[in-house]
Amino acid sequence: MMEHDVLDTGLGDADDDDFDEAVEAEDDQLPDHRYLDREVSWLAFNQRVLELAEDPSVPVLERANFLAIFASNLDEFFMVRVAGLKRRIVTGLAVPTNVGRAPLDVLADISAEAHRLQERHAAAWTEKVRPALAEAGIKVVSWDSLDEDTAARLTEYFQRNVFPVLMPLAVDPAHPFPYISGLSLNLAIRIRNARTGRQEFARLKVPPMLPRFVEVPGDGPGVRYLPLEELISNHLGDLFPGMEVLDHHAFRLTRNEDMTIEEDETENLIQALEAELLRRRFGPPIRLEITEDMDDVTRSLLLSELDITEQEVYRLPGALDLRGLFDLSRIDRPDLRYPPHVPKTALAFQPPEQNGRADLFRAIRKSDVLVHHPYESFATSVQAFLEQAARDPHVLAIKQTLYRTSGDSPIVQALIDAAEAGKQVLALVEVKARFDEANNIVWARKLEKAGVHVVYGLVGLKTHCKLALVIREEEGRLRHYSHVGTGNYNPKTSRIYEDFGLFTVDDQVGRDLTRLFNELSGYAIEKKFKRLLVAPLHLRKGLLRHIDKERRNALEGKPSGVRIKVNSMVDEEIIDALYRASQAGVPVEVWVRGICSIRPGVPGMSENIIVRSILGRYLEHSRIFSFANDGDPQIFIGSADMMHRNLDRRVEALVRVVDENQLRELTSLFDLAMDDGTSSWHLGPEGEWTRHSVAADGTALIDLQEHTMSRVQRKRRARTAR
Repeated sequence: MMEHDVLDTGLGDADDDDFDEAVEAEDDQLPDHRYLDREVSWLAFNQRVLELAEDPSVPVLERANFLAIFASNLDEFFMVRVAGLKRRIVTGLAVPTNVGRAPLDVLADISAEAHRLQERHAAAWTEKVRPALAEAGIKVVSWDSLDEDTAARLTEYFQRNVFPVLMPLAVDPAHPFPYISGLSLNLAIRIRNARTGRQEFARLKVPPMLPRFVEVPGDGPGVRYLPLEELISNHLGDLFPGMEVLDHHAFRLTRNEDMTIEEDETENLIQALEAELLRRRFGPPIRLEITEDMDDVTRSLLLSELDITEQEVYRLPGALDLRGLFDLSRIDRPDLRYPPHVPKTALAFQPPEQNGRADLFRAIRKSDVLVHHPYESFATSVQAFLEQAARDPHVLAIKQTLYRTSGDSPIVQALIDAAEAGKQVLALVEVKARFDEANNIVWARKLEKAGVHVVYGLVGLKTHCKLALVIREEEGRLRHYSHVGTGNYNPKTSRIYEDFGLFTVDDQVGRDLTRLFNELSGYAIEKKFKRLLVAPLHLRKGLLRHIDKERRNALEGKPSGVRIKVNSMVDEEIIDALYRASQAGVPVEVWVRGICSIRPGVPGMSENIIVRSILGRYLEHSRIFSFANDGDPQIFIGSADMMHRNLDRRVEALVRVVDENQLRELTSLFDLAMDDGTSSWHLGPEGEWTRHSVAADGTALIDLQEHTMSRVQRKRRARTAR
């Protein structure tokens, strides 16, 4: 490993005021309309997910899964982004967006584009994926297509498994309109009282705990499924005996489920969160999805009772809530899925013998270890590292951040085991991780009961960094074993999220992490780190200095270049720095999964910037920051996206990678991602994303994720052969 005793991420001691003034002066030279709208850009990302569902070259059960992902993504977009925008408009706090447009105009843009995408999503299911599934022997059928015997058997299933849990709710002067929970699938039912002749209205919630698709009995080839709501709607007479069912229609409501916690106004963050979680259930409506055949009487009643506008109504062909397609994952048809991939143990962590146990501490002492998930195993690296630390008698302390993890996580169990073994254990739990708040509260309390020191981070900041520090006594001295990652300590998502993690015994990283954990758990305020860039105090300025150094190198004729891989790129100050670098001739390459507000390829501003996006079987999640640095590349990995919240309102950490082989590995990955021979989406100057997946001769372009899987397997085979 390289010697780096004098390594420093601070880039010198230039005067901050002079740097800021120079930046402000150069901002005057940039055009006004230089950003893409972030909300519209997010919808463009979800369109890329939809394009994978529409792609006939993708295995058909994976296409169904992408349809479910699209639906889930859009739900969260409405619950958080649209809800937040509406709240700011209502409270009068809305300001022009990053593109200078009035919030009401942006809301209209979002509505128009979301309507278009939801209709395309519905069409992709009814016209493409559903027929393709049927061709493969998996049919989603209607009640009308069933023969008498099959219908009778399903009626028995309904009476036995569905009817007992249904709760029809009448709406009349004695029964007010019921509360409609967010994201629930419901039936709006109009009935006539046979005795009085009066028309009534009832609401019936489709039970979310039951399978969305009911397997249809039969002995023929393949399998058939009936949507649960269709089974229920064809047995409404059992629910309303003595009444005439006139009509029924499915509908679904989305509510504002964003959360706001004023930490400085409460003494107990956990109690405040629990109260806010209860409030979330009753957030105001922001979207109403209905079937396109819903009659005007029912629609008008829903609009009136839910206090929702016509703009917020989404009339869709076909089934609502296609998140239910996640249920098809239980179908045992590996031929209709991506070929299975078993993560490999990183070469450095492979045990010396076939049935032996690897000594991870020994491996890390030899050199830094960079692990790439899910191609390389989380279980035999991160999980094994913490489990070994928990049982090692020489380990004195473990400190770790936890943002999201699974409820039955072996990571949590390792920390509990370590505490019960008498080690000092600190877990910094981020209980404000969106939509994981309730789960995090549960296992935070479980950790506390086991004797783990649980802290909840800094007031006003989310702790998003991915850090683990193990203190081990060796030959009379303490040694720091550190892990800095780009992804959560979550064994389940580690199998589908692409992430990097760096293990090192470097004293500089260990001291940096020790100081950072002291800052997070106590009252220390660190002003300088050696091998880390840390938000909110240092990361933004550190990245700006690196980018500006590349700009100055280009002006001086030295080798220059900036490469950034993130989930989102929307921070205006970072984008402006990249524009200035481009104007100076710096080649800038941005690899982004989701939102991107950069306008690449604009003459005089960004002609040296290219933006690519790659989506596939794994969710690209790692963050990489690479700077040419006049031939001595500096590359960082870590937790931060280029968003205001990450740079200013979260604790984030990037670590510099120094091993020459690892630098080459990260550079090669970026080379492949940006190559025109690799399948990806290209961003144009007006915000249009164009998919490039097939070469001019009709052959498929390289799939980066498949290529990476093959490369890792080749490395393992080469090691085994030796």
